[in-house]
Amino acid sequence: MRSYDYVIVGAGSAGCVVTRRLLDATSATVLLLEAGGSAEGVNSISNPPQWGENIGSQNDWAYRYEPSPHVLHRSIPLSLGKVVGGSGSINGMIWARGHRADYDSWAAAGNPGWDFDSVLPLFKKSEDWEDGANDFRGSAGPIHVERARNLHPVAAAFIDASKSWGMPYLDDMNAPEPEGVGPTNLNIRGGARCGPAEAYLRPVIGHQNLTVLTGAEAVRLTFTGTRCIGLDFLLDGELRSVKARTEVILCAGAIHTPRLLLRSGIGPHADLEPLGIATVLDLPGVGRNLQDHVLLKGLCFEAKHPLPAPNNNLSGSSFFWASPRALTRPDVMCLPAQVPLVSSEISADHAIPSNSFVILPSLVLPRSRGYLRLRTADPTGPLEIQPNFLAEPADVDALAASVELALEIAAEPAYRELIKRWIVPATRMT
Repeated sequence: MRSYDYVIVGAGSAGCVVTRRLLDATSATVLLLEAGGSAEGVNSISNPPQWGENIGSQNDWAYRYEPSPHVLHRSIPLSLGKVVGGSGSINGMIWARGHRADYDSWAAAGNPGWDFDSVLPLFKKSEDWEDGANDFRGSAGPIHVERARNLHPVAAAFIDASKSWGMPYLDDMNAPEPEGVGPTNLNIRGGARCGPAEAYLRPVIGHQNLTVLTGAEAVRLTFTGTRCIGLDFLLDGELRSVKARTEVILCAGAIHTPRLLLRSGIGPHADLEPLGIATVLDLPGVGRNLQDHVLLKGLCFEAKHPLPAPNNNLSGSSFFWASPRALTRPDVMCLPAQVPLVSSEISADHAIPSNSFVILPSLVLPRSRGYLRLRTADPTGPLEIQPNFLAEPADVDALAASVELALEIAAEPAYRELIKRWIVPATRMT
């Protein structure tokens, strides 16, 4: 149709949830636009151990971050879901809320309603926790959440090694203040992904008030004055227009929402003017404060004996830990992978046996901040996405500490029983 009550850009995690809430609570007509295709019948999406096949596939935008001297001028891959369900359809299905202090700090920074106690009821509403409802977990929600089951030897050894090193065991990794090791919470039901597309959108896909268009890329918002009244989008190579009688809702994620705003003249005037984009609203924050986790692929070990087939989400366990113990919340996370997930640089320099596994250190409280800019005014033109990874010395220190901690875990008895030899690194680092 030419107009709808609501036009939603992006059928990712947020888009699927907002669509469902509108259809459940109102009689409004809704148009949901998704640049990618359908997730139906795609084994790499539905079957948890295959999720890694999505990275770099047609279901991934497969962006790359800009090189920077902080990472030796390398271009780091950036995966984003280009499919119904968005990154919730291609990710590793780890259901991790984070730490209470994360939310309380957002509220303290001037965002009322984002403190932990305020968002907790929404977390509980969204999930169907395998143990049922309690003070911190919900039941009967759309997303089924369960612990990793039938732990792979790599996942089980990771837990045992972390415990013998001195970490507390967490039966539920989504405790309000998680710090310790345990089996990962996964959004899986009956052995299949239970993501936003499956849980929120699929049950209402035939609703008379809902229209879903795949392969539809939003290119520009349209305005009357400074009020957004609709947008232009590409479908089958043809430019189309649609109006929103009530609202246009942007659910296109941390990259594509600012991209669309900038294309539409909402953002820093100093960046828009050289591109010939008329400024509708000079809003300096659009495209700024970009932040992302850093994950290293990976510390690699050859197993003594043939490993069984991968299960769960290729991992199955993890830990959160504060690298300097004086921190009030964890800043690093490590998880094992049952297969040799290593970077292209490592695979080029080392012969990696197939019967290998890895530990993946990661930084979950980054201090470094980056930005996103348009390179041209062309609606499909390239982006400059610069995260400034490791620009802050505290991030370098934390990531180095996570590597050292992972190597200490690998030297514990449970891993010594599993490991034939260290491959990357070959010995303890100094």
